[in-house]
Amino acid sequence: MTNYEKAITLWQQKQIATDAELAEALNSHSILFSYHSGKIENDNVTYHDTREIFEHDGVTSYTGDLRTLFEIRNSKDAYEFFLTAFHNKRVLDETFVKELQCLLTQNTYDTRRWQLGERPGEYKHHDFVTGRNEIGAAPEDVQEELSELLSELEGISERNALTAAAYFHAKFENIHPFADGNGRTGRLAMNYFLVMHNHPPITIHEEDRKEYYGALEAWDSKQDLNVFRAFLVKQTEKTWEKQIARYNTSFSSQ
Repeated sequence: MTNYEKAITLWQQKQIATDAELAEALNSHSILFSYHSGKIENDNVTYHDTREIFEHDGVTSYTGDLRTLFEIRNSKDAYEFFLTAFHNKRVLDETFVKELQCLLTQNTYDTRRWQLGERPGEYKHHDFVTGRNEIGAAPEDVQEELSELLSELEGISERNALTAAAYFHAKFENIHPFADGNGRTGRLAMNYFLVMHNHPPITIHEEDRKEYYGALEAWDSKQDLNVFRAFLVKQTEKTWEKQIARYNTSFSSQ
């Protein structure tokens, strides 16, 4: 059994059915996920500040910029939304995605975006460079393309959850439906899809961002999903390595 398969087995053995059980299973992973997801695009995010906000709903002796503080606080709100949505077994649809993005980006849009009429929770009204001079889908095509993508996720079995999640995230970032917060929204929405399909959520670690962007680029340039799927397998193993190590130790002692 590979480490990835062990991570799947350990997660499914928990038989998570409620938001309380999900919160217990995630435990400190919620903080780590929010830290790494925020840090990928904002180097000012720190683990200390993220933990302080998640555990105490505030920070002490904070000297950073206000936008970063809002981003971290928003990530906590988004995590609570994540749990509540799981409890209510909400479908990953356009309304869900818009609400999630709105929570993650409240009070963080810069002056330029605001003056252009961009708002949290709304699809973009203008083109924005997404990397390597790409701008994603044209604003007038976003709703149709995202709706089509979400409809493709319907009826996916647990067995194909990771492949479908990889496809969703790669295509979501390719569409780039919002003026800001696409990465954070895409990563958290992907994890929601995974837990709804009895698969452990994945932390994409900030120190692996170069490989992460390279794997997404493989989809953008060649529509090759294998590179990104393989990356997610490795990140799953890394996310749950402590649990896997305990499993290995327990198994070897039997």
